[in-house]
Amino acid sequence: MSTTASPCGTFDATILDRRELAANVVLIGFDAPALVAVTRPGQYVMAVPPSGEVASTALGIYEAQGTRGSLLFFVVGKRTTELAGLRPGDGLSLTGPLGNGFDLSSNPRDVAIVAGGVGIASVLLPAQALLAAGARVRLFYGARNRELLVERERFEREGCEVILATDDGSAGHRGYITQALERAEPPELILACGPTPMLRAVASVAETLGVRAQLSLEETFACGVGGCWGCVVPLIGTSAQAPNFPPLERGGSDVVYARICKEGPVFWAHELRW
Repeated sequence: MSTTASPCGTFDATILDRRELAANVVLIGFDAPALVAVTRPGQYVMAVPPSGEVASTALGIYEAQGTRGSLLFFVVGKRTTELAGLRPGDGLSLTGPLGNGFDLSSNPRDVAIVAGGVGIASVLLPAQALLAAGARVRLFYGARNRELLVERERFEREGCEVILATDDGSAGHRGYITQALERAEPPELILACGPTPMLRAVASVAETLGVRAQLSLEETFACGVGGCWGCVVPLIGTSAQAPNFPPLERGGSDVVYARICKEGPVFWAHELRW
C-alpha cells in the first residue's frame, strides 16, 4: 500500500450542479481544478459547511476529471444537511486530498470492487483507472433496497460488470453482497468500501479465496489530518503503513495503532488486527 500522500491544501470550490439520487442521497459537483489535478482514487476531503457553525466532515471524492470533482453522500445529520442545501454558484471550502487511496501499482487484470451503501462514493475513481488500464472490473454493490443502489447505471456505462444485492430482495441477490462475492469466480484483487461489518466479511471471504484485499475504512474523523488520534485501528507493526510512533518495545506487542485518516483510510485486509 502506498504511504505517499498527495499534496494537500485548502481549496475554495464553486458548486456546479446538484442532484438528488434517492431519498437523502445527494451528489454535488464542484469546480476546483487544483484539487482535482492531485486527487488519487480512494482519497477524500474534509468539507467545511458554509455557516461555520458545525465541524467539517469527511467525504469520499466521487468524480475527479478536468476541473470538475464531485461528492456523493447520505444526508444523516447537521453537517450533511447543510452541505445538501448548497446550490450552483455557492462556495465550498474543501481540505484535501487526504488519505492514501487505493494502490493499483501492481496492474491487476481482474478486480472485484465491493461497495456497501455510501461506500459507492469512493470506488468510481479506482474503477475508472482500472478500466482505462484494460482490467476486468466487477462491482459487487449492496444496499438496503433498490432505490439506494444509486449510480449503478453509471458503473455499467463505464464498463463494469455489476452484481447487486439488497436486504429486501428488490434488486439482485436477497441478502448480503459478500454472499454474492463468495460465490463468484475469484478475482486477482479485491477493493472494498462500506460499513465495518461488511468490510470484516470481505476480509473473511478474501482469506478463504486466497485473494489480497484492500479495505477503505469508514470512520467519523474529528480532524482528518492525524492530529487527534481519535480514529485508530490495530495494525501489524511490520506493515509499511504502521506509524513511526509510538515505537515497538522489544518483547512487546507486534500490533500498533494506525490512524485511519492519516495512514489510511485504505489498509490491506491481512494486516489489520480488528
